[in-house]
Amino acid sequence: MTTTTTVRAGRRTLRLDRPDKMLFPDAGYTKADLVEYYRDIAPHMLPELRGRPLMLERHPDGIGGPRFMQKEAPDYFPDWIHRATVGKEGGTVTHVVCDDAATLCYLAGQACVTLHRWLSRADRPDCPDRLVFDLDPPGQDFTPVRAAAAALGELLDELRLPAALMTTGSKGLHVIVPLDGKSGFDEVRDFAREVADALVARHPGRLTTAARKQARGDRLYLDIQRNGYAQTAVAPYSVRALPGAPVATPIAWAELDDPGLTARSWTLATAAAHAGTAPWNGIPRRGRALPQARTRLRRASAGSRVCLEAAR
Repeated sequence: MTTTTTVRAGRRTLRLDRPDKMLFPDAGYTKADLVEYYRDIAPHMLPELRGRPLMLERHPDGIGGPRFMQKEAPDYFPDWIHRATVGKEGGTVTHVVCDDAATLCYLAGQACVTLHRWLSRADRPDCPDRLVFDLDPPGQDFTPVRAAAAALGELLDELRLPAALMTTGSKGLHVIVPLDGKSGFDEVRDFAREVADALVARHPGRLTTAARKQARGDRLYLDIQRNGYAQTAVAPYSVRALPGAPVATPIAWAELDDPGLTARSWTLATAAAHAGTAPWNGIPRRGRALPQARTRLRRASAGSRVCLEAAR
């Protein structure tokens, strides 16, 4: 027998089918638990979602069953859910846009465990206002990720680019740089590559930009590949479809000093309480311009080369 219940989210009352459906069998979390989490985290999560096309990661039979990644908003989704039509090669695609708590809860009720967001907004899809560096450990030790994030943060400080830090809930950390949204994806990705190259030049034994795993050795790979049109990154406070229901959690830079920090330090049960500490307090909502930062980077890189030549 199919069971249903109702959930109040914002100004809407939603019907939730099969609320006892087990999505995380190892941790005992049901669909109702997922909906409740997203309703509770909505005040912290929605500012990171509003106006952005989303890719939905759905697990209708729980995380042990088949998953599917959904870009196109299905016709059966309610008409009050916002949508955005953007270009793709050979046509267009209409994505869901999550602008309110009701949408967030509805998606959870559709077994959407994880939300992946565009780095640009639907009204300016060609111009990202977020830049992402993806740092995953080369092995089981998380220490290299913490060290790489700290070094990257120092370089971004030199470039006068405020940056936010987030556990991915999976393997590593994301370093997220708010931009003013006036540069295109090609320019943003080229800049990200220049930053990564500059950081590798400072720490050649620890870091690499080599795309081939065989060429990396034990060095941590600075991944900038998410900075492209229609690419997505896991949204802050998204639950990951992994045992224990880990959450992609914004953290303060000071938390890098915790030797116990991992990509999965927070879960569906603990992420909302951590959000109450306002870990991204002080990170400006309005991003910085890229041309000025690029000029600073090239000056810093030129200075480093001069110092290196003098040392020789």
